[in-house]
Amino acid sequence: MNKPRIIAEIGCNHKGDIEIAREMIETAATYCKVDVVKFQKRCNHELLTPEEYNAPHPHPENSYGATYGEHREFLEFSLDQHRQLQQWCKDFKVEYSTSVWDLTSAKEITTLQPKLIKIPSACNLNREMLTYLCNNFGGDIHLSLGMTTKEETEEIVTFFEDMGRNKDLVIYDCTSGYPVPFEDICLLEIVRLRELYGKRVKSVGFSGHHLGIAVDSAAVALGAEWIERHFTLDRTWKGTDHAASLEPDGVRKLARDCRAVYKSLTYKREDILDIEKVQRDKLKKNQVKW
Repeated sequence: MNKPRIIAEIGCNHKGDIEIAREMIETAATYCKVDVVKFQKRCNHELLTPEEYNAPHPHPENSYGATYGEHREFLEFSLDQHRQLQQWCKDFKVEYSTSVWDLTSAKEITTLQPKLIKIPSACNLNREMLTYLCNNFGGDIHLSLGMTTKEETEEIVTFFEDMGRNKDLVIYDCTSGYPVPFEDICLLEIVRLRELYGKRVKSVGFSGHHLGIAVDSAAVALGAEWIERHFTLDRTWKGTDHAASLEPDGVRKLARDCRAVYKSLTYKREDILDIEKVQRDKLKKNQVKW
């Protein structure tokens, strides 16, 4: 098992403000000490019908525009802005990544040549987009399996095998809810995915939308090599994702705990470890040998 890598998903929690995004990158890298920060890229006219684009936001209190389309556009960064985000990530020595929600966004982000691109659960059956990425993107492709049947999961992995890209594929156990109650996290899916696909894909990860940080360490113990959590600077900010996100101290502790669990997942190298020998000599000196 490889050392787990921690992804702080900024997504759209920057509220459409590039300077807030920069602060989030710096905080995630220097204080939380994550391995990757992740944003989102959407072409809203491609994703939404005209009716959906022009409809009011279903939760007006979280909207940044008069319509849902305007709200989504307000939160969207241009390709040049993503290029700037990527440079800031380089400056702060953290990996840049982005979820792509449509073919246009996949084409745009591919030009930046990040080390990994994420496919969100909502888009993991977009065959046209997956085909483009397999043919044109040389990095790893990470893919969440929320809202996905077992049959669809098999079809996705088989597709990547047919494209010769399965060893660049990381699949994530995920339940799509915000937030997800503990009984619906279904952590043992990690074990099932590793048993079925561990030798067919590059690795298995866990993308959580729950509260707290206890579950993520358990995911590492079950074999997840990537841990992804939503990240915000303030859970009270306006927006639908903040309440299911972790603030900086939560992400920092999560990264610390996941790495500690990974280090502890070993067998004893010898019957009596060096750290035990002094204690054995002191505490067992008068014991009768069998």
